Amino acid sequence: MSIARSASFPQLARETRERFVLATEGVIVPLAQAIRDRLTRQASEIGNARAMQESRDDFVAFQGQATQWVSLAQTGWRKAVNTSGAAAGTSSTGGLRLELIGDDVMESNILSSRLAQAIQDKASFELSDLRLRIQHLEGTSELDAHDVLRPETLAKLLVDQWLAAGLSRSLWARVQDTVQQQLVGVVVKAYEDANAFLVSKGVMPEIDLKSFVRRTGASGSGPATVPGSPYAGGTAAQGPGSAQRQGSDTSQQTRAFAPSAPLATTGGSPLMLARQRAQTALLSLKRFVAARIGAADMSSTMSSPQSMTGMDGRAPSAGAGGGGGGGGGGGTSRAFSNTFAGVIADAEAAYRMAATQYMQASGEEATIIQQASVDLRRRSAEIKKRAPTTADKATVEIVALMFQAILAEERIPFSARVWFARLQMPVLRVAIAEPEFFGTLQHPARMLIDRMGSCVMGFDAAAISGSALEGEIRRVVQVIEQYPETGQRVFKLVFDEFVAFLGRYLTQSDATQRVMSVAQQVEQKETMAIQYTIELRKMLNDMPVRDEIREFLFKIWAEVLAIAALRYGAQGEQTVMLKRVASELVWAASAKPNRADRARVIQDLPQLLQRLRLGMNLLGIIDEPQEAHIKTIGATLSDAFLSKTEAIPPAKIEAMAERLAHLEDFVSDDGGASNLPLDANSIELLLGVDAASIEVVADAPGGVAAEDMLEWAHELQVGNWFMLDHNDRVSQVQFVWRSDRKQLHLFASADGRSFLIQVGRLANYLQAGLLVPAEEETLTVRATREALAKLDANPERLLN
Repeated sequence: MSIARSASFPQLARETRERFVLATEGVIVPLAQAIRDRLTRQASEIGNARAMQESRDDFVAFQGQATQWVSLAQTGWRKAVNTSGAAAGTSSTGGLRLELIGDDVMESNILSSRLAQAIQDKASFELSDLRLRIQHLEGTSELDAHDVLRPETLAKLLVDQWLAAGLSRSLWARVQDTVQQQLVGVVVKAYEDANAFLVSKGVMPEIDLKSFVRRTGASGSGPATVPGSPYAGGTAAQGPGSAQRQGSDTSQQTRAFAPSAPLATTGGSPLMLARQRAQTALLSLKRFVAARIGAADMSSTMSSPQSMTGMDGRAPSAGAGGGGGGGGGGGTSRAFSNTFAGVIADAEAAYRMAATQYMQASGEEATIIQQASVDLRRRSAEIKKRAPTTADKATVEIVALMFQAILAEERIPFSARVWFARLQMPVLRVAIAEPEFFGTLQHPARMLIDRMGSCVMGFDAAAISGSALEGEIRRVVQVIEQYPETGQRVFKLVFDEFVAFLGRYLTQSDATQRVMSVAQQVEQKETMAIQYTIELRKMLNDMPVRDEIREFLFKIWAEVLAIAALRYGAQGEQTVMLKRVASELVWAASAKPNRADRARVIQDLPQLLQRLRLGMNLLGIIDEPQEAHIKTIGATLSDAFLSKTEAIPPAKIEAMAERLAHLEDFVSDDGGASNLPLDANSIELLLGVDAASIEVVADAPGGVAAEDMLEWAHELQVGNWFMLDHNDRVSQVQFVWRSDRKQLHLFASADGRSFLIQVGRLANYLQAGLLVPAEEETLTVRATREALAKLDANPERLLN
């Protein structure tokens, strides 16, 4: 029973926030301990010298500042509740002003936004409900930007106090996965408890979203929006870089429901909008079903009750429901009767035999697909009749409609569609036993279907039939059918195997292998050159070395060492000799106050110059450019004979030579080269490979990519198809490979051309719409939308 609006509402809202802060404050101390445990393990691990030193430094830094961070975070979090809700009723744009944001602030915002997004992904439903209830209590259209109930508020406070305690951003980035593991579950539970508390007080026990819908614009045809949603005041978000698909969207009511507001730092990015739009479809489905089967049954259909029973009627062991994959762990399954499980198993076995006949049948593929679809629909109807609960009936109907949409997708080749259809019954078992299938985009079953669908939709039937890709899809389906009791764990297993298969399958041609090899070597060479330059700068930092010699070592010799390490190995004879040349050059160019040193320089000079020429030849510096460098070095060595400055002690030269000999121990393998001098000519020059088949799209000079676009570029999935508009020529390309350091990305077109694109340029292409995903949303999200559209038009079919 709802209560009338009264003066006690603000106090109730404040009490809710205080309970939320109290529930989440308790995780800070265990979180610090979890970080300490992780750093302790890393510090005890054996690795290269640099990694071991970094691990020890991380442990010492956190050990010294952990107590202060915990204290600052707890104090700041308790104080934050006093400012929340204070701006209720005020305009969220009243204080809007433009200002420059420093790099440090931006980097901190990025770190906190990642943590906030992880919380938001898991708590989207509960957060959306809580948002609406608080808005109802306070009479506002949106939560304050700094409200403690926003995921970004807690995330930002933890990061800010981390920095205030003297800990580094790089250390936070290295432990962020531990922070997420410890924090997300606690925050989600706090949202659930906050909603339960408000419901117990009579605040909106059932949320009727229709009363919150408002329309934008003068006409009634504009999209509906919910106050507080990402789409309030504008149109529904579209997939990245593409127009809205005609006929694939759902009703205006469907587009109205958004899980939560976007993050302040990246909320407007196409990647974020695509995620929000996909999550909106799942939330809309939950709302629709809840309105028709009741809240009690709803809790067993699309939520995660604490008590659970496995699909075989027994309580599963720890982790049986999860097995990783971001789809939710154990503790999310519900009761699944043996009788109903047997009904589904019988239907699965019968359809498996029928599908085999469909694959072997002759005739029009469209007709065969239609027969397969009708057969599958008939079996689904029989299962639905024998479903023991309304929740099970609803689940059967929704899964059936989703697979009807997948079977109707003409861009999926015929044979692949038949194999996809055989997944309906295994997915139905998972959806009944693991309700989070409907609530998260990261469920392994969804991820597997989406990844397989994104790959096959770019091929024609002739290219798929009899291919290794079709064989892998067949194997995946048969493995899932063979292990029906393992739930999402088997989906996670075969998903990982399918991703590994794609890495091999898409790069198996000789041409692609050659391009990959060249690209990987170029990236390694350039990254090593940058890191060698950094180390040389450190070595020469306190040495009296002429600027001409410094410039030569930094700009030329670091490149020489990198290409030598690539060709001959870091400890190859040639590489070791060229490393030694660097220390010999530094000593020869230093002051020579005594006659013995000058005599030694004169004696060794021909050999030194010969080795310098050898190194420059290796880099492709010949003829006049080489002579210019030799002339400069010769003049510098002559000046050293007359220099009155202090000579470099022999011990320093020996230390430099020793460090150069083991230079690889002092450079990280992270890579960070963001400005690789990449082009077809440099590939041919440096590696002696013909680059005629490679279309090199290098970073534009001085170009800076937006952080959210770089994030999008890093999250592109191998196997997905795109439309690439390069030099006014549009090509359909498939993303086939990403280099180890994520700096180079390879796309292949059907006509045999390859596009090697640097990450900065790739981000700019995504932002400009020159690289557009061929599919604006994943296969299961589109199937969910189409299923919801049919249910919205004919709601009686859900339970009939």
